[in-house]
Order: sequence, then structure tokens, then C-alpha cells
Amino acid sequence: MKRMSITSILLMAFGVMLLLPSKAQTPTDALMMETGQICLAAIYTHDTWDEYWEGTLKRNNGNIGTLTRQTVMPMVALGVIDRVNVIAALPWVKTQASGGQMTGVQGLQDWGFWIKGTAVDQEIGSGKLTLHAVAGVSGPASNYLPDYAPFNLGFGCLEGSLRGVLQYQTGSGIFVRGQGAFHLRGNSTIERDYYYTTQGFYTDEVDMPDAISYGAVAGIWLLNNSLKVEAMFDGLKSLGGFDIRRQDAGFPSNKMIFTRVGGGLQYYFPFVKGLGVVASGGYVLTGRNVGQSLALSGGITYQFGIW
Repeated sequence: MKRMSITSILLMAFGVMLLLPSKAQTPTDALMMETGQICLAAIYTHDTWDEYWEGTLKRNNGNIGTLTRQTVMPMVALGVIDRVNVIAALPWVKTQASGGQMTGVQGLQDWGFWIKGTAVDQEIGSGKLTLHAVAGVSGPASNYLPDYAPFNLGFGCLEGSLRGVLQYQTGSGIFVRGQGAFHLRGNSTIERDYYYTTQGFYTDEVDMPDAISYGAVAGIWLLNNSLKVEAMFDGLKSLGGFDIRRQDAGFPSNKMIFTRVGGGLQYYFPFVKGLGVVASGGYVLTGRNVGQSLALSGGITYQFGIW
């Protein structure tokens, strides 16, 4: 079956949090880099599942066993001007299974680029309310096969997104945040000129369903803003598509739905200015045409000024 790639849901998952000294950011958080500040990061994610949903039927598959997806994600965030940041990412992915005869693949997945702006930055009581708008685009960074589920690296299509992020943080460091996005997807090209979903199509172009994603986070900054602890809940729903047929392989345009819980820690070192580390994890609770995966991530980040 087909797994959602990290960049195809615009880094909604915990596994790609860029966590730096109070100013680092991802497309789904409420942090902003100061003008002229740049943040470099490398995040490793180990994602496994041995059960998946074939439509609404939860099952395992002896021809797959346990599927493992490893991702190395280099990222960069830059404060361009006041209230406007840009973020870029280029992940390398490797897939493999413990059972069956099919061979996993590895290579560059999807490049991603986002522009993030601050629309509201307002003191309310002892805290601050912020609202951010994030526009993004992603697409294949290599000539991988999107029609090779569950080993495929990604969807193989261009995707644009528009996201809103609303957060309130108190003076004591406690914060709550909500975010939601609409994902507009282009067609995916496969290496055959006929396929069947709910009907036959004599073409190599697959009409990919659009999607919505959402998430909520609660957390706190501790140790003089050097340690952040947070818990999260997020999900995704395809606006169209079809279920995996019984005993069939997945397909890029399957209808995908999931909810997930997780959490994360970030810490930056007071004795090395700009150097930080991050660890996070999450587990899929419910799903449709996705794997019930456990993902664990860790990485290193470094922030400095360039002008």
C-alpha cells in the first residue's frame, strides 16, 4: 500500500521539526527567523509498520512483513525581511521490507519550498497571539517510480499548499497552536499506459486527489527557553480517490486518511551559540489506505547570522 511521503504533506509530521534557539521554524509552527538569520538542519527519521489499512480493513501482509522507511532531511530556513521567511528541504529516502521478494529503493524524494509570513503579532494579556500564512510548493527531485507501492519514494507530482498557523503563548512559556492546510496536487506520471481504479484509463497520467491537513500542539518552554517539550495531534484526509482493492497493491491516487499522536523535545546548548538538537516520535492511531506506522526522529541544527 501507498505511504504518505513527509514532504507531500508539507512536513506536517513531527519528524521534520527544525528546532533552534527560539527562532527556528518549520511550515507548521509559529516561529520566525530574524532578518539575516539562517538555520541549517539535518533530521533523520526511522519509520516502520507491519500492519496497514486496505480501505477500512486493517491487515498485515506476508509479502511485505515490516516495511521500513528511512529519511535523511537537510533543511534551511532564512529570515529574508521583517515578517517574511523562506524554508527549503530536500530529503533522501530509503525503503525496504523484511518479507517477500520485492526490492526497496533509495534516492532523492521531493524538493520543497515555502514562504512564511506573519499576519498578526499581538500582545494579549501576559501572552502573545500570532497568526502566520504559509504558501508552499513541492515536486519530484529524481526520476523515481510513484507506482511502486509500498516502496515508492513519493507521489511523483507537483503540489501547492496554503496553510494558516495560529498560536497563543503565555509569559510563562506555555503555548497552544493550531494549523490547517489545503494541498492542491497535479497529475502523476506512471510507467504504463493503462491502469484501473474504479474504471479503466488508457493513459499514463494519474489524476491525484487534493487533500486537507490539520494539527494541534500544546507545549512549554523551560530552562530559560533552552528546552521545549510539546505534545501533538494531527491528521490528513484526501478529497477523493479510492480504496485499495482486496489483495491488490496500493496506487498513487488512493484515498488516504489518518490521525496521529506524538511529541517532541528540543534543546539548544548554552555553551555553543546556535547549536541545537531535536528528538520526536509519533504513532498513527486510525487510518485508511495507509500503514499504522511508528516514526522516530532525531537531528542537529545550527543557526547563525549572515547579514
